[in-house]
Amino acid sequence: MPTGHAVIHGYLRSLDGSPGVYRMLNAKAEVLYVGKARNLKARVTNYSRPSNQHSGRIARMISETASMMFLTTRTETEALLLEQNLIKQLKPRYNVLLRDDKSFPNILIGKEHGFPQIKKHRGKRSEKGSYFGPFASAGAVNRTLNQLQRVFLLRTCSDPMFESRTRPCLLFQIKRCSAPCVGKVTEAEYAAQVSDAEQFLSGKSTQIQAELATAMAAASEAMEFERAAALRDRIRALTNVQQAQGINPKGVAEADVIALHLEGGQACVQVFFIRANQSWGNRDFYPRTGAGAEEAEILEAFVTQFYDDKEPPRLVLLSHAVENPDLVAEMLAERAGRKVELAVPLRGEKAELVENAARNARESLARRMAEGAAQTKLLQGLADAFDLDAPPRRIEIYDNAHIQGSDAVGGMVVAGAEGFIKGQYRKFNIKSKAGALGDDFGMMKEVLTRRFERLLKEDPDRKTDAWPDLLLIDGGAGQVSAVGEIMAELGVDDIPFIGVAKGIDRDAGKEEFYRPGEPAFALQRNDPVLYFVQRLRDEAHRWANGAHRAKRSKAISVTPLDDVPGVGATRKRALLAHFGSAKAVARAGVSDLMAVDGISEAMAQVIHDFFHDR
Repeated sequence: MPTGHAVIHGYLRSLDGSPGVYRMLNAKAEVLYVGKARNLKARVTNYSRPSNQHSGRIARMISETASMMFLTTRTETEALLLEQNLIKQLKPRYNVLLRDDKSFPNILIGKEHGFPQIKKHRGKRSEKGSYFGPFASAGAVNRTLNQLQRVFLLRTCSDPMFESRTRPCLLFQIKRCSAPCVGKVTEAEYAAQVSDAEQFLSGKSTQIQAELATAMAAASEAMEFERAAALRDRIRALTNVQQAQGINPKGVAEADVIALHLEGGQACVQVFFIRANQSWGNRDFYPRTGAGAEEAEILEAFVTQFYDDKEPPRLVLLSHAVENPDLVAEMLAERAGRKVELAVPLRGEKAELVENAARNARESLARRMAEGAAQTKLLQGLADAFDLDAPPRRIEIYDNAHIQGSDAVGGMVVAGAEGFIKGQYRKFNIKSKAGALGDDFGMMKEVLTRRFERLLKEDPDRKTDAWPDLLLIDGGAGQVSAVGEIMAELGVDDIPFIGVAKGIDRDAGKEEFYRPGEPAFALQRNDPVLYFVQRLRDEAHRWANGAHRAKRSKAISVTPLDDVPGVGATRKRALLAHFGSAKAVARAGVSDLMAVDGISEAMAQVIHDFFHDR
């Protein structure tokens, strides 16, 4: 099949000057590149002419192109949005790709209750209330929540817990909550605390401190010394919060600082979140560089993909200019519903913020490259030790967790050349009888069957990197034999797998390894590959046990009221607050149930019939 400039030139007759998106495909119909253009004909014309001005990356891409596909749009902004959607969906080799789909946590002060709860929130903003963020990590949110509790004494307990309290909890005793659950503070006083917290999170901490100082002086003059001491403690806590905030730019109220460092074909992008003149943490990203893209293209692709599902701030500070700054700013403004400014500062406080982010990007990439070299050596050692054809690019490690068959969960952990790939971890709630029976072989069969049936359905030709090169199974000869039968039944018995058993006295360091049809063997006690396998096994164990604990904890909090038709969270809270327990609700008559707020006669009859029919 012909490829290259001549093939691309053949499409010119059917193109006009419309904006749109084009796809370049190789002889196997695999998408090599997705691009946008203000003028499709002009862009394709540029590719169709042999030129020494093309970079090596673009020249390789053109030489592999056997066909093209086109989609026209009304505007270039629409083309940019469509381009990023297709890049995320198709993951072409020559495109820059942001390999991270995690959302960022926020702080939410709810507004659906007379005494609002302050809590961490992640995901869609569907709950009524005030949102503050994003924060770089759950740890950053938790630290801020801890500080806010000291200063503003807002409750963090859930609504059902709030309704069921008859006396203050420990947080009141250690001065982390004002105990609105038992009337230690009025609704108006609590509303003032909520307002202060919202002002603080909006950057008005100086004003709050002055108001607290005035109130403390007034309480002291009125000889309300206990109240004055409480206000003094809150002022001290607020001062500590302000001192612990790290980099607090005075001239930048709201911005994301995005800096790129490119070295050896690898890239690191650092994003710092500035909100309310405070640094709310940072996160590093390692986008795929599209086989050699330059800084401007990498940063533009990163920005457009990063804000695909996030609301951009009013200001985005960049370390490098992007290729189409006006177009990117227009796209971000359309997404935010207001103006968004892109800037590459050269001096002043903003430039210092960018330089700090760039330094962090440089250092993070250096650490990652060093770790990658060590990881590559370990993967080669693993291939040598286990007689694999090549170092594995993707290892999947499986483990089960349960207590005598209850709350059984299977866990899958993934590792590769870059270490643990936590975004690829999976947990499997065991649905078959094997879980209830505590049958480890049966549970492993269910997990592997579900895993590989899905892979065979989604990618039967194994074109993506979702297929593993090696499976590690927690178990010995029996487990390995069972896994061999499962893989043969699924038709994927060409994937090597190894069982890892604790060995003599179940002592770490004496692990035995099992392969189908071969005797068990062990590695030297000081072999780095043995430590590597132990880390993989222990991570799978941690992940499976964590999923099991979460499932068990959730099961403990379940009540029969969860199964009553028409009884949601609000009615459940009201019933438990009125009767004290689900058992008391089950014993109640229709007239007693009707005494609960929100329970009509028809609803009371439904609840009564549910328990008495049982």
